[in-house]
Amino acid sequence: MTDHTTERDSAQQKIDTSVPHSARIWNHWLGGKDNYPVDEQAGDAYSAVFPGIVTVARSSRAFLGRTIAHLVTEAGIRQFLDVGTGLPTEDNTHEVAQRLAPEARIVYVDHDPLVLAHARALLTSTPEGATSYVNADLADPDRILSAAAATLDLSRPTALILSNILGHVGDHEEARAIVTRLMEGLPAGSYLSVNDGSRGVDADYERAQDAYNETGAVPYFLRPVDRITAFFDGLELLEPGVVSVPFWRPDPTAPAPRLIGEHGGLARKP
Repeated sequence: MTDHTTERDSAQQKIDTSVPHSARIWNHWLGGKDNYPVDEQAGDAYSAVFPGIVTVARSSRAFLGRTIAHLVTEAGIRQFLDVGTGLPTEDNTHEVAQRLAPEARIVYVDHDPLVLAHARALLTSTPEGATSYVNADLADPDRILSAAAATLDLSRPTALILSNILGHVGDHEEARAIVTRLMEGLPAGSYLSVNDGSRGVDADYERAQDAYNETGAVPYFLRPVDRITAFFDGLELLEPGVVSVPFWRPDPTAPAPRLIGEHGGLARKP
């Protein structure tokens, strides 16, 4: 496993705790502890305008867990490439996958110095499996694939996880090209899981996110559902297709799902 100590110390020095940070705000909404008072204040201000953001964040996380569980138990996937990891909270990709299949291997990818500083929490693993962290930008898919190959056997089916990351790519065609290139580097039988904030469902969410984007923070762009669906072009979408995430194979013991502005799906590469 790679030693990230020097990189982590360097990253820690670059972290500014005097201004709110989107990853720490998301962590706050998820109930995590890797945030500061300034992030709590910003997150609470956002949720005061749009209280549903906490539901969006937690529903997104729950969708991720259900897709990973399906990939392990139904599709037999044992390799995961999680790009745009964000800060570790509960039920990270490796925790869900290795709970069900201890031999699972996971590569996390992010280029945020804050995430790099917390990479140690993501690098735990069962003895049978492996986890690693790659410091790379989503805009450089070739580097991502090359670095992932140090841990994953990319001649074997692999699940690509893109959870709430493509919204950071403002140009839709550029985002599609990134997804296409990453999937080109994976063999037939691999899977793509995407979920992102959607436009056309909740006007209050759209107003809150558009206002946030105008603050000078790193923007996140909500997309119409048909554009989220377009990320799966050329792949075999699993039922029920691209839906508001609470409706993707919900836990039968959970409360009835409610429509939110977060859509996602899972598809197989033929």
